[in-house]
Amino acid sequence: MRVTISEIIVVEGRDDVVNLQRFVTADFIITKGFQLSQKTFINIEHAAKNRGIIILTDPDFAGNVIRTRIVKKLKAVQGAVVKHAYISRDEGTKNGDVGVENAQKDAVLRALQNAKAEIQEVDRVALYSERDLYALGLVGTDASKQLREALGQYLKIGYGNGKQFLNRLNAYQIPPESIAAFFDARNAEEDSKYESVDFDTLY
Repeated sequence: MRVTISEIIVVEGRDDVVNLQRFVTADFIITKGFQLSQKTFINIEHAAKNRGIIILTDPDFAGNVIRTRIVKKLKAVQGAVVKHAYISRDEGTKNGDVGVENAQKDAVLRALQNAKAEIQEVDRVALYSERDLYALGLVGTDASKQLREALGQYLKIGYGNGKQFLNRLNAYQIPPESIAAFFDARNAEEDSKYESVDFDTLY
């Protein structure tokens, strides 16, 4: 039986996620190795502030550099919760290849336990469904892509297609009040455009 982790786990690659999902149920952020784009940093920052993160990078020089860069970036972020999980080089080595994707169940669970990961007794309830995205116009219309881009920028969760966007809203536990505030501001902006029009010039 897999345990469910409350925090979001930060790893280097997709193979790491595939391996870890054999042992735990969790949400993940992939750094794509050294790339660590600004968009990825924003996602990590948002996750650290809203749910906390567990950094589980490869047990090698590159993994340590990535871990250090993330910690340095989050040092000044108020409310960020950062935990560290480590596997040894021996635990992460297979046929000369070193990485989290090679770690076995005992090593992974021990690393998460040492990191003081929060274990959920019940699965986290999804705040949003596909139906909600349709109701908000985030999918299903010609303007949906532009609306997701604007909302993603407002919430600092980045752009994604409908499925990706839904996953992020639920993974980061975005409060409905934050989405309502975005639409209120957007509607107020639209109203102000009409107020500034001199309707006498239209006839």
